[in-house]
Amino acid sequence: MPGQPYDALLVLSFGGPEKPDDVIPFLENVLRGRNVPRERMLEVAEHYYHFGGKSPINDQNRALILGIESELARQGPRLPVYWGNRNWHPFLADTLRKMQADGIRNALAFVTSVFSSYSGCRQYLEDIDKARAEVGPDAPNVRKLRSFYNHPLFIEAQAGEVRDALDKIPTDRRANVQVLFTAHSVPVAMAETSDYQKQLNESCRLVSEHLGLPGWRLVYQSRSGPPTQPWLEPDIGSVLTEMPSGADVIIVPIGFVSDHMEVLYDLDTEARQICEDRGLNMVRASTVGVHPLFLAMIRELICERMGQVPARAIGQYGPSHDDCDPACCPAPARRASSALSDSSPRAIAQR
Repeated sequence: MPGQPYDALLVLSFGGPEKPDDVIPFLENVLRGRNVPRERMLEVAEHYYHFGGKSPINDQNRALILGIESELARQGPRLPVYWGNRNWHPFLADTLRKMQADGIRNALAFVTSVFSSYSGCRQYLEDIDKARAEVGPDAPNVRKLRSFYNHPLFIEAQAGEVRDALDKIPTDRRANVQVLFTAHSVPVAMAETSDYQKQLNESCRLVSEHLGLPGWRLVYQSRSGPPTQPWLEPDIGSVLTEMPSGADVIIVPIGFVSDHMEVLYDLDTEARQICEDRGLNMVRASTVGVHPLFLAMIRELICERMGQVPARAIGQYGPSHDDCDPACCPAPARRASSALSDSSPRAIAQR
């Protein structure tokens, strides 16, 4: 389209190993600069080997890209879609070099993270700046699309997945079903300097109101770090352990956009084992993944940034800002080496 302000879309994600030989190099890359004992890293590696040494996140991103390409081909705008990762191939800097060679000058970036925090927002902006510096002065300009936690199409897509989960509960028991929305726990200090909890609670409330759920609770998963450091609670395992035997529980991983390793291991493996031990009937809702409404939302965010459609949001907060303030979602303070040596890399690695 002549005069179009952007000429590409970049899908930016975490990355993960593709085969057993990738696992250790991937984890070493994720943990570079952190004082984590090697035996802890090897414990994490076993989680990947349990699933054949491959993270599902890369195939899920490939499916997402195919879905976005199809959506843009049908509805426009016609943009090429590129893919870059923070921690594994295709690395972001390599992708920017390819974009530069293809003549791309101004790209939009869709980050596979819903909620605002350092690791889910600011760090990706730092990744973009670092990769552009590595490529050089002619690197493409890249602007991140805004947060979409309260976009009506995201809420409707997630509500659809929860509805499918509810359909698996016998009709006469649905009034008493326990609905647990889960998200990645983060240090309390990080949560206090971002809108992470506010956005999460709003998304959960909007999905619940959309479905008329009798009740819900936000819990957290995938905690890492030393026991002395406060992280967001309650932990999903503790909540499940306190539930009465025979209860029906739906787990909704609203904090994630695809069923990657944190979902498969922490929920489908660990949480399910707790439910089996406690006699709980657990149904896990799917993430939005490649839901048609989620793909339509990504297209709408692109059109919104191009000035073709108005920004949409529902609930008590308006649309998120396009460009982050330099002071928002700041990097957490570095802990002492002695504290870092007590931390577990499990959560940050399971993608």
